[in-house]
Parts: sequence; C-alpha cells; structure tokens
Amino acid sequence: MMDVNFRTLDLNLLRVFDEVMAERNLTRAARNLSITQPAVSNALRRLRETLGDELVRRSGAGVEPTPRAMALWPTVRDALRQLQHSLAPGEFDAAVADDTFVLAMADATAAELVPGLVRIVEEEARAISLRVLPLTTRDPRRLLESEEVDMAIGYFPAVIANLAARGQSDAALLPFETQRLYVGDYVCVMRRGHPLADEPLTLDAFCSARHLLVSFSGRPYGFIDQTLGALRRERRIVVTVNQFFTAGRVVANSDLLTVLPRHFVKVTGIDEQLVLRELPFQQPRVHVDAIWHRRTQHGHAHGWLRQALLRSARAAFAGAPGGPD
Repeated sequence: MMDVNFRTLDLNLLRVFDEVMAERNLTRAARNLSITQPAVSNALRRLRETLGDELVRRSGAGVEPTPRAMALWPTVRDALRQLQHSLAPGEFDAAVADDTFVLAMADATAAELVPGLVRIVEEEARAISLRVLPLTTRDPRRLLESEEVDMAIGYFPAVIANLAARGQSDAALLPFETQRLYVGDYVCVMRRGHPLADEPLTLDAFCSARHLLVSFSGRPYGFIDQTLGALRRERRIVVTVNQFFTAGRVVANSDLLTVLPRHFVKVTGIDEQLVLRELPFQQPRVHVDAIWHRRTQHGHAHGWLRQALLRSARAAFAGAPGGPD
C-alpha cells in the first residue's frame, strides 16, 4: 500500500468519493454535487493516483467499489459529516425542521414508545416525518451501517455485550452508540379459562404445554428456550409469529401459551381476555436500548430524536419499575 501525503491531499476529492460511493453512479453524483460528470471522473482519477487503488469499476449503468473503497468509505463519510455538523451554523430548530427519521422496532416496543413520540412531534416538530419499520433481527448493525434505518430500538443483548467488550480496549473506535430506554420483564400469557389459569404455573406444567413463540427470524427457539436449556428442560413450540400483537390475539383464542413483555399486555386492547402468570424460572430482565451509527452522533436532528425517544420512554414508564432514569 502506497504512502499518502495528507498535507497535499485535496479534501474536495473525498467529497466526490463519498457521493460516488453513496450513489454508485457518476452522473447522479455529479448532479448532487452540482458539477459535471467529467469533473467527477477527473476527481476520481486524481484520488486513484493518490491512493494507488482503482476505487470503483464500471458495472452495468453504474460503478462497483473495490474492497479498498468499501473499507475506506465509512471513515471518510464519518469525518465529512462530523466536519459538516461542526461548521453548520446554529442549533437544531424542531419547529421548522423537516427531517425524516426511519426507526426499526418490534410492534411491542412501538406500542410503548411511538404514541408519546408522535405527541412530541405534533407539539414541537410538525414538519418532521417518522417511518417505523418492523425489526426483523436481534443484530441491527448491518441496517445501521447501510443507512437503511437511522436508529434501531429493541432487545439486543449479544450486540450490547459485544460493544461493551470492544469498548474496553478503545471506545473511540466503536462505530455504534447506544442508549438505554427502559427495562422490562416477561410473563407467561394465556387466555382466561385456560386449564392452567387458576393455579400457580409450575415448570412441569409450563414445559408440558403447547407454546406460541414470537420470533423475528422464524426459528422456533428464543431466549426463553436458552434459559430452559440451561435447566435441561425444553418446551413444545407449535406456532411462531413475528408480531407480539398477533401472539396476543392467537393466545386469547386458543389453549397455547406465549411469553410477552409485561408492560405490553396492557396496550393490546384485549388484556381483559388474558391471564398473566409469573415464569416458573429465573429469567434476566430485558433491556430495551436504542442503537445508532456513530456517523450520526453529532447531528443536531439526531440528537433531538434521541432526546424525544427518551422523553417518550419516561412518560410511558413513569412510576413503573425499570423505567428510564
């Protein structure tokens, strides 16, 4: 790899590189930068000569980045955005902002947080738009890296543990930031009149019953099953769905058991049809966190969104155990 003299590097070339990487098309990059397509091609040529790498190759109607370009782009984009935010005049004015935020979360989390978030938007930032997408993974880092979503909110124990371990060596190098929103717990849920509804739930009865599982991936195995496995026990999962609301509806009209967030049952609209029983084993509490890419960390709009979410969580869990500090 050739040495690069940073003192003589034209930083405008990095702006062109960032736009080409985002668009994967020289014509669109030129339009976004308000320059000509030959100027984009010339900038890429100069950057290639400086870095000693082809950076992009023609592919169909656009361009395909090289591995070196893919490795370089996140750092370049992060640096450019931090510089832009540092130089941008003024603070974020929610009253006139027209940003669009894309959030990924499960329906149970959305039921708790989105009503309060919408109230804040209606009162303070009526031109802001929210798009809430279903969360389909316990590891949303790829979605954040590719900028498909601005923020993911949910229970990400493996991701949080991984980030904490990596942060022990050098937290400044972590590409993601997190914020705890609230802490909850799970309960066993069944219909009123269920054969197990009128007595304490035992481990034997729990394992012998037929179960419905909320699974983002569709796999008939979740964190409850991990706990049971450690006890050398297992349960019979006969149905998986990908929404907590669906789980509540199915259980209310069947003899299946399911496990749902305790707070969520109250907002299903059918809580009077359901019976809650404590799980017959020790289960760690569930930490609901927001996670976002560090490249957005210094944006005024993103900072407002983080605070709005925290305010919504505080309102939703006011006085409840496990609410945000």
